[in-house]
Amino acid sequence: MCRVLAFVGPETPLKNLLLTPTNSLVNQSLDPERHPELQLAGWGFGAWSEHLLTGEQPFVYRRPTAAFYDDNLEGVVPGLRASTMLAHVRAAAYDAGVVLADENCHPFSFTGTPWIVAQNGYLPSWQLLQRELLQHCDDTYLSQMRGSTDTEFLYVLLLSLLEGDGDDDVQRAVEELVRVVAAAMESLDLPGLTKLKMALVTRDRVIGMNTGLGLRGETNPSGDWEALRESEPGSDDFSLSMLLEPMYLLMGRNFEKDETTYRFETSDEAEATGAIFASEALTDDTDGWSTLEFGQIVFLENDGERVTKSVRTLTV
Repeated sequence: MCRVLAFVGPETPLKNLLLTPTNSLVNQSLDPERHPELQLAGWGFGAWSEHLLTGEQPFVYRRPTAAFYDDNLEGVVPGLRASTMLAHVRAAAYDAGVVLADENCHPFSFTGTPWIVAQNGYLPSWQLLQRELLQHCDDTYLSQMRGSTDTEFLYVLLLSLLEGDGDDDVQRAVEELVRVVAAAMESLDLPGLTKLKMALVTRDRVIGMNTGLGLRGETNPSGDWEALRESEPGSDDFSLSMLLEPMYLLMGRNFEKDETTYRFETSDEAEATGAIFASEALTDDTDGWSTLEFGQIVFLENDGERVTKSVRTLTV
């Protein structure tokens, strides 16, 4: 499936995150470590920076071509710095039914909200599930849909369920999102594995979630994802492994210092000035990386001097 990368910390060259690491996000579109297929259906990023004139609104770039094949890449990314960033490479089935368009590339950004979103996941039968889910959707966000993807619809649904912008508000909305999707599946007899490995990002804040529903729409799927990954790609066990696998976190310092080798100091939380939330570790050496397990949500926030981290268990 898709790959997600979010960063919060000091003003840092985007190439340190998107291009330079050995397993950079752009490299993952060509050679993902944790997925058997290329990520060819588009890519994009949203960034906040004191050097941009967009104020509280992010600079958003999206293009429906493989990231490693984007002829704008070397011209755009090296000239930008960001203190908060959300990037994504899109995977899609290799068939003529896939719509390759800017509107279907992540991250999604609507007016009337500080949040942008990208995800590594999917909602099966989402067009049919809308019969039950539209009752939960706010017209303010629904009217802004421009594409034809499940992620954009989930963005509408999540924003509609948010009652505030605090961490507790977001956690309640995520938990309710999973519950209403499960209820819709049960009502319409359309159970299916639902993968919600999502990043919700605004200036100086990254909220990462690792949740979803099992093969029969159950809210408590379980299993050893590494053992399940040994199954044949396309099998139920392999799909379950993709649901249950962790997301990756890194807390550190000096993200902005060395622009050639991407070296920085990993650190404990008390000294961290920056943090990464990602589908895959960006470096071959995974020392310092931790995991966000299935059923968890992480809150990362830059207070101006350091980045704080809070990991909680989701209750659905």
